[in-house]
Amino acid sequence: MKKIMRLRMKPKGFTMIELIAVMVILAVIGVIALPVFVNLGSDADSASEDGVLGGVRSGLVTYYIDTARGNRSFYPSTLDSATSGAACSTGNICFNTVLSQGGIISDWTKASATTYTGPSNITYTYTSSTGALV
Repeated sequence: MKKIMRLRMKPKGFTMIELIAVMVILAVIGVIALPVFVNLGSDADSASEDGVLGGVRSGLVTYYIDTARGNRSFYPSTLDSATSGAACSTGNICFNTVLSQGGIISDWTKASATTYTGPSNITYTYTSSTGALV
C-alpha cells in the first residue's frame, strides 16, 4: 500500500534544468531590452531641448506681434539678460525675454550674446533681424 501511495505523489518544485532555462530566457530578454533603456536619457534630453526651442520660437512670434506699431514689428534684440559663457541657473535665467513662465534655469548654457547650447550639446544662434533661432 505504501508503494502505491508513493507513486501517486507528484514531485514539488522545479528542476535545475527548468531554472536554468528561465534564467537564460531572462538574460536574452535583458540583453535585447538594455539598449532601449540606455538611450532613454538622451531621448529625454533631445525632447526637452525641442520643447524649449518650440517655446522660444513661439515666444518670438508673440513678441513680434505684440510690438506691432503701424506696419512695423520687430523681434527682441536679445533673448535675455543672462551672462554669456555661463550655464542657465536661477541667478542666470535664459530666454526670459520671450518665455512668459520666467525663462530657463537649467540644462542650457549661454555661450555668447546670441548663441546658446542645449542639453544635447547642439549650439543655436539667434538672429534678431529675422527672429530665427537655428
